[in-house]
Amino acid sequence: MSEELTLKMSQFDKIISIIDQARNRALKAVNAELIRMYWDVGEYLSDLCASSGFGDKVIDEVAAYIAEHNPGVKGFNRRGLYRMKQFYETYKDDEFVSALLTQISWTNHLLIMSGSKSTEERHFYMALCVKEHYSSRELERQMDSAYYERYMLSNQKPLPNLVTKDVRSSILDSYVLEFLDLPKDYSERNLRKAIIANLKDFILEFGRDFSFIGEEYRIQVGGQDFYIDLLFYNRALSCLVPVELKIGKFKPEHIGQINFYLEALDRDVKKPNENPSAGVILCAAKDDAVVEYALSRSTSPTLVSSYTEHLPDKKLLEKKLRELTDLALEMGEVEETD
Repeated sequence: MSEELTLKMSQFDKIISIIDQARNRALKAVNAELIRMYWDVGEYLSDLCASSGFGDKVIDEVAAYIAEHNPGVKGFNRRGLYRMKQFYETYKDDEFVSALLTQISWTNHLLIMSGSKSTEERHFYMALCVKEHYSSRELERQMDSAYYERYMLSNQKPLPNLVTKDVRSSILDSYVLEFLDLPKDYSERNLRKAIIANLKDFILEFGRDFSFIGEEYRIQVGGQDFYIDLLFYNRALSCLVPVELKIGKFKPEHIGQINFYLEALDRDVKKPNENPSAGVILCAAKDDAVVEYALSRSTSPTLVSSYTEHLPDKKLLEKKLRELTDLALEMGEVEETD
């Protein structure tokens, strides 16, 4: 292929970009109108049920009427109409969601309404959907993996000295890697290669602010070569994030290794406009007390996270979150919400 043709194709890519942007704007506009329609229908049904002596039974009559007079319309059976009514009644007095409603697909709204057990959880997944642009499959996966509970539990853990709240919000205390399909007796190399082979799913779990830079990333110090298992860049934090993989339990000596990598990255790789690097030790298990002691005098922003190959017991995480929240309320550390 000639250099001239390559240049033309590069210029023509601008047309593809214009088409894609226009298509995305059109889809967003259509979705916004659909959500407004479902909201208006839900409001009408809510008022109708409240004023009718039949209550929700009148929805059956509305569904039958629509089926008879406008049979080509999909989604307006009794089940669909009831969901529209539920949608309106769930959010009608909720000022937090007013700016988010039309930015989320109807399918994702249904997943959030049916799968959330509290107002806070609904708010969390709605904001996450808008930020991460989740498809329905991606949102369902996050909810199945108890992402809300894991995020909230992470944020209730005490922060090491040099770790900011922004770093804690971007790096969870635990990760679910059920998509890796690892062999029974796997090595750290197997783990690393499985992550690379499933990088799209790994980024979904880690967060879309993470951009992959490389595996076994080479750094040179004093004439010697050292290799970081995985290196990412986090756009929200504006910093490099080295991830060291450990298939066993966390050990205090792991801190020295990650601190060495962070120092080398900050001296030789980090750009002047970027923030200091933040490290992650991703291990199969950890003792929180050992982690706290090991990090108490760490000279670098480092977090220790655990991973599991199986979807967690969501009820167990919900119970643990309730216990920690109740304890915080007793100590006056958080305000009680409805």
